[in-house]
Amino acid sequence: MNDRMTPAHSTGLLTGKTVMITGASSGIGEAAARLFASEGAAVVLMARREDRLKDLVHEIEVSGGRAACSVGDVTLADDVERAVATAVERFGSLDGAFNNAGYAGSTFGRSHELPEEDFDRVMDVNVRGTWNCLRRQIPVMLDAGHGAIVNTASSAGLIATGAPSPYIAAKHAVLGLTKAAAAEYGASGIRVNSLVVGTTRTEMINAAVAAEPALEEAFVARQIQKRMAGPREVAEAALWLLSDRSSFATGSHVAVDGGILAI
Repeated sequence: MNDRMTPAHSTGLLTGKTVMITGASSGIGEAAARLFASEGAAVVLMARREDRLKDLVHEIEVSGGRAACSVGDVTLADDVERAVATAVERFGSLDGAFNNAGYAGSTFGRSHELPEEDFDRVMDVNVRGTWNCLRRQIPVMLDAGHGAIVNTASSAGLIATGAPSPYIAAKHAVLGLTKAAAAEYGASGIRVNSLVVGTTRTEMINAAVAAEPALEEAFVARQIQKRMAGPREVAEAALWLLSDRSSFATGSHVAVDGGILAI
């Protein structure tokens, strides 16, 4: 699918909303930044790579959209706090958040073969990172009386996909955080959902396939659709969950997985 930027539309699904996106410098987050901006959102982009964020902000602004970046690491609470503050200071609100930053680890193998540092980093980025985001985003939404949050999980959050075990455990935890937050804040007008994502052609996946070409076929072997998703295909699902079109959806895990969970 085409990930190129299109001009922001005055009647887009996110018109008038400010949305924070983590992991925004590549892959699903980058595609979401372009898509959400084209649908009328002011987007606040968070990732560690400043040059790529600035280039993306420039691209969005040249196309008529509104964007700002906040360089940081989701594992650091102060960095997340700064991104939330950027949304409020630049655009006056934080109406939605796409907590998309993730990390699968540097090594594929069985549990006893994995380095301890992989476990720590995978848990930090996926679980602590999501937790940090929720804890900083929700107070702003509580003050406003509304908000929508989408957390990027994975089919590995529900089944053992063959991904490294720390990643499987971490994505199970992301689904748990999603359910808990949805239950805790639903009465306050805040919806929290997750995406159960199948294998997607991101920078992380491309690097894994380059290192071990046999993974290309293995990644999609159990799916109904024998291909990887394009990043924008996943971003489209996040767009719906962040929009008012999904007003009765909360605490849900929306599968964008090529059918792996159906078999």
